[in-house]
Amino acid sequence: MKNQKQTFGVIIATRNIFNFKLAVDARQKVLKKLEDMGFGYVILPESETPTGNIEGYADAVKCAALFKKNADLIDGILVVLPNFGDELGVVNSIKMSGLNVPVLVQACDDDNDKVDVKSRRDAFCGKLSVCNNFYQYGVKFTDTIYHTYSLDSREFTADLLKFAGVCRVVKGLSNLRVGAIGTRPIGFQTMRYSEKLLQKYGITVVPVDMSEIIAAANKIGENDPAVKEKVEAIQAYGTCGIAAKGKIAKQARFGLAVENWINENDINISALQCWDSIEKNYGCAACVTMSMMGEKLMPSACEVDVAGTISMYALALAAQTPSAILDWNNNFAEDRNKVVCTHCSNYPKSFFQNEIEIGSLDVLGTVLGSEDTFGAVKGKVAAGNMTYFRISTDDNKGLIKSYLGEGTMTDDPYGMDGGIAVCEIPNLQNLMKYMCKNGFEHHVAMVRGHVSEILEEAIGNYLGWEIYKHE
Repeated sequence: MKNQKQTFGVIIATRNIFNFKLAVDARQKVLKKLEDMGFGYVILPESETPTGNIEGYADAVKCAALFKKNADLIDGILVVLPNFGDELGVVNSIKMSGLNVPVLVQACDDDNDKVDVKSRRDAFCGKLSVCNNFYQYGVKFTDTIYHTYSLDSREFTADLLKFAGVCRVVKGLSNLRVGAIGTRPIGFQTMRYSEKLLQKYGITVVPVDMSEIIAAANKIGENDPAVKEKVEAIQAYGTCGIAAKGKIAKQARFGLAVENWINENDINISALQCWDSIEKNYGCAACVTMSMMGEKLMPSACEVDVAGTISMYALALAAQTPSAILDWNNNFAEDRNKVVCTHCSNYPKSFFQNEIEIGSLDVLGTVLGSEDTFGAVKGKVAAGNMTYFRISTDDNKGLIKSYLGEGTMTDDPYGMDGGIAVCEIPNLQNLMKYMCKNGFEHHVAMVRGHVSEILEEAIGNYLGWEIYKHE
């Protein structure tokens, strides 16, 4: 994930029968607010229009040209109505710019003691007119917490933060390149997906055979400075037992081979054949390599779960923190709102928020041997809020579908090896019934914090994927 300053195109709309000074004041407040929050902006200079803001078709032509010129910079468009505003100025500015980005529409409160001819805003009514035009023109937009509020309010701050998250998700999932490293394990048909449905939405899957990665790893010398640096990074990442000393360099070479291929092919995220070719033909597990990429907000999913890593990335974009892929794995005694989510695991270190151990795979190690399965990242996931999300390509319906919700990770102990997260989710049984009925996979993506509103807006409104939000 490239960390760059988010930039919004800004439209401050006004209408000639209202006091234009209200718009002038709003412009100053909005631009200062964006600066204080660390956002960039693109806005017509005050000298370009009679009032310094947008009113009518002539102003819209100028605004659209400016937005088009800065299309590569603009992540979203902020529309502010300090008074009724000019609906044609707003909608034409956006439509003629050719931009297809999220749009936030904000309207300002009237004060009960300032509704004389010179002071009244009527933005409450003007917002309906602007949104009606968006509907006519097919412009997708995001509404605010309240229909109107003050630019000085906490709600405006909250809406800007949420909107920034929506813009990150929409932009991040557009023109996404996903590395499919190896083939899915034969016993996991649940990991099937449609490349063509993903491509329809600009998501390209780039495959590579695992043999190519293994061959590249074998060509890297153990005394290569990059290997020594990677060994030190792995040792600093988690606790490695004495028995692992001779295996870390092998893990480092594999990690470098994966990272080199990702860089050479301009890959954003990946899904990897984590068993059992790499263990049999190279002699290590893939987990810590995947975990360390996830820590850099470049998620990597197990078992070539391409839909899973896209789900992880959407969460990471929304929360700006590392996400993980987990199995919906076990009931928690007879508590029907708790579930034990596990993996071997490849969770990023920040997702654990706890001490981690890097060792051999537990279950697969009994079959493939502990000496060939070093690299699993193990620990108990610390308690905290979380958001879960999953997309799935549905060939029968010809669409991408998803589910979404929020819950908590608990402090409940659980005597299982690997990466363990005991989760509490309201009405869990209804969620499981929905997943079973609609053919969802056993993998789920999770991230710390509650960001479901961002995902619901980005996925459902802008990307147009089918979404079920569990309550």
